[in-house]
Amino acid sequence: MSTVRWVRIASTVEELPFGPEGLTELEAGGKHLCLALNGGHVYACAHKCPHAGGHLAEGYTDAMGNIVCPLHRYKFSLATGRNTSGEGYFLRTYPVEVRPDGVYVGFEEKKWLW
Repeated sequence: MSTVRWVRIASTVEELPFGPEGLTELEAGGKHLCLALNGGHVYACAHKCPHAGGHLAEGYTDAMGNIVCPLHRYKFSLATGRNTSGEGYFLRTYPVEVRPDGVYVGFEEKKWLW
């Protein structure tokens, strides 16, 4: 059984410090995250590439909605975390909600019954 804990990261999308590539890095919910603004949507994922630890906020997003690692150009779907360039890695993603009172990132909390 699990629940989602929502953490407010900004009042508005415009408040987030996205760079020219539409990426930024921040800490929320005790985790380092990379945020991406792509196609009008905000996405959140782990801040390091699962392959070699490249800082994803130093990469870019492509027209297909993938985040591209700056080290070896591995690509990951911003929506699912699936590796789209064929190497078999998986990038941890987090749900994002833009609400009237702010921008939130969701963190899964597992609850044990015993």
